[in-house]
Amino acid sequence: MVFLFIDSSKLIGCATRILFMRHTKTNCMSAAQMCAAVIASLVAIFTSAPTHAQYDPVISAWRVNLTGAVGFNNLATDVQQVRYSSTYVYINSSSVPSYSIGPWMGSPNTVTNQNFSFRISRSPVVKTGTKTATGLGNIGIWINGVGIFNYSDGRSYNNRNIWHNDAIRVEGPSFDSCGGHPSPNNQYHNHQNAACLFSESNQVHSPIVGYAFDSFPIYGPYGYANTDGSGGIQKMRSGYSLRNITTRTTLPNGTVLSSTNYGPPVSTTYPLGYFAEDYIYSAANADLDLNNVRFCVTPEYPNGTYAYFVTITAPGSPAFPYIVGPSYHGVFDNGNMGGRVIVPSGVAIYNPMDMDESGSLDAGDISFVLLNIGAYGPGDFDGSGSVDSADISLLLLSM
Repeated sequence: MVFLFIDSSKLIGCATRILFMRHTKTNCMSAAQMCAAVIASLVAIFTSAPTHAQYDPVISAWRVNLTGAVGFNNLATDVQQVRYSSTYVYINSSSVPSYSIGPWMGSPNTVTNQNFSFRISRSPVVKTGTKTATGLGNIGIWINGVGIFNYSDGRSYNNRNIWHNDAIRVEGPSFDSCGGHPSPNNQYHNHQNAACLFSESNQVHSPIVGYAFDSFPIYGPYGYANTDGSGGIQKMRSGYSLRNITTRTTLPNGTVLSSTNYGPPVSTTYPLGYFAEDYIYSAANADLDLNNVRFCVTPEYPNGTYAYFVTITAPGSPAFPYIVGPSYHGVFDNGNMGGRVIVPSGVAIYNPMDMDESGSLDAGDISFVLLNIGAYGPGDFDGSGSVDSADISLLLLSM
């Protein structure tokens, strides 16, 4: 037996008022019928598949701008459109978030609409043999379409490509309160946790917050303690720690360098953590491998998936390698380089409001929104960060 304890009176009341205002006397469904349909749909959903896990998350995870909202410098925000075929999901975005960004202290750059077009495979494949290194520029995208960069700022000591600057340490002063800043080509992006994208909670499994360009999902910092989905919730532990060194004459793998390739001694100018090579990986007491990934059960992937996790030492404090490590775990899609993927004809357009995928907006969609009230993810049509009565209103106004 299934017991339903949902106080939806206020939401249904709001829905009824909106329906009354919008519908004329030719309307074939009364408010009472709508309420009955919603309740019936809720019961049906609870007795079958009561979560949004039935959706392909690579289609439904994105924060689509359905209201024409604008943000920094009056630019369109978040994801503008999601389209999909049997093999790929195509995302168009501005790389401008809907939350407030800036200022960027000391940075001469600003933020412009990037008009990106990316694709994510619906069937990602693990890369065998030598993994592909995460290069400069976008290595993935957050669910709001903002670009994700790796831990490097693209520079190295004496330009010798050996001791690579850690962007968090070197560029950190230019980050805004959301952990992002603009690149020289005026693209807003993050090298670390996008602090304003979602709320960190150690009580529940973190949501999908993005996808890497090998098409495996990126989650927030909290997951199931055990890879089979058991053991409660815990913060995912990076296997990296700072090396116990005072001179930079060897690499983390033990390679002894020639004197011309030494890095600067550890000092106040070049403290430990200034370079990526100041860190060393150990699997002991780590949940994630050296690329910040593990195979595990998640709410969206009950049969398991390889997944990256944002790593933190404490809320708001990033932990190396921050998002994706030095290499992709899966096969890198170089079609995303430049962010100008050509979308083929015949693809379907994803409508985030059609949550039951019935082909029309109806009581079933209202039911799914009600099920997700207070959550982060599908149903958050206005991009507020959680599903609420305003999202119900938007859905009804679109029916």
